[in-house]
Amino acid sequence: MKVLMSSSASSSHSLSKSLILLLGLAVGVVAANLYYAQPLVGLISKALNLDPSLAGLVVTLTQVGYGLGVLMIVPLADILENRKLILTMILLTTVSLLGLAFATSLIPYFLAALAVGLGASTVQVIVPYAAHLAPEATRGRVVGSLMSGLMIGIMLSRPISSLLTDLFSWHAVFYFSAALMLLLGLALYKLLPERQPTNTGIRYSKLMASMGNLFAETPVLRRRAIYQAFMFGAFSLFWTTTPLLLVEEFHLSQTAIALFALAGVAGAVSAPLAGRMADKGFSRQATTVAMISASVSFLITHIFAPGSGWALAILVFAAILLDAGITANLVLGQRAIFSLSAELRGRLNGLYVATIFVGGAVGSYVGAWAYAHGGWMLTSWVGFLFPLLAFIYFGTEWLTGFQKVSQ
Repeated sequence: MKVLMSSSASSSHSLSKSLILLLGLAVGVVAANLYYAQPLVGLISKALNLDPSLAGLVVTLTQVGYGLGVLMIVPLADILENRKLILTMILLTTVSLLGLAFATSLIPYFLAALAVGLGASTVQVIVPYAAHLAPEATRGRVVGSLMSGLMIGIMLSRPISSLLTDLFSWHAVFYFSAALMLLLGLALYKLLPERQPTNTGIRYSKLMASMGNLFAETPVLRRRAIYQAFMFGAFSLFWTTTPLLLVEEFHLSQTAIALFALAGVAGAVSAPLAGRMADKGFSRQATTVAMISASVSFLITHIFAPGSGWALAILVFAAILLDAGITANLVLGQRAIFSLSAELRGRLNGLYVATIFVGGAVGSYVGAWAYAHGGWMLTSWVGFLFPLLAFIYFGTEWLTGFQKVSQ
């Protein structure tokens, strides 16, 4: 069974500019919870008396929770009223953040971190929810606007976390985020329209059982997910290794590294542009530009002498170019899968993001390995290969006659 293109995106509600702005803010605020702890790993692990060799669990458990949420909670958007599901997950995230703030021992912290990740997967309920409310002609632009919010939230989370910790303590980061989530929940409660799925009679077990078939039998989903998995692998590789490069080669302080991370925010501007191109039928052209931009971003870091001021400047530009390519391709992929059956959007998005998540995990691991064994030279070439492999696979669309389906 192939998933058919939906003939209409009509809805009883429409998306106003203010609601699009609110939803973009929501995905940014929620997604930031996945990254607040990254620059605080050393402080938190020391406070919890965690063995340094296990310090990565401070971040990893939140990521694991997010992955579980994407696979096991996000598909519920196909059978449960979406507004109620979103608000429930916002509440879970808020309570879990307070658990992190109050935690003084390992087990409570780890449980709360896992729950924060589960709750943060609400991002992947909000995006198809917005796509359902958006008319077909502007769906790409709407998704692009939300992805801008997502990327801005991700890129701002680390410097905000570092700043609050410097001013107060690492506990303050989670108090701050819990307060933001509470305010966000109240705004969503007041302003979100209801969205009732049509297939509410499906049992959860049957819903989950359908996931494997959907991935196997939906070529648009499968291809777009694999493209973005390679792209997100490059993104994770870059942002895992550049802090090491900035310290060892450019001798930057942690504050300067936090400022460097802000450069990626500029790449978020590509999201609405990619969405508009997809709405106009230029998905293939935009995908080509996105993938080539991501590969080129690694190559240009070798133009100037290592450690020089110009080398640092080009690294900043490379960060912007890479993030723009990854963000654009993410939007193009979601625009494509949201053009499929509306009844399947929760499951389709869950599978799409879960596949991307695997790519990101591989990229982080391979990046750390490459940097340890060959420094930035080896790392950058590995990073170059990730989007190049995506582009080669993308090129097979012309060989298989698939391109008409992937618009």
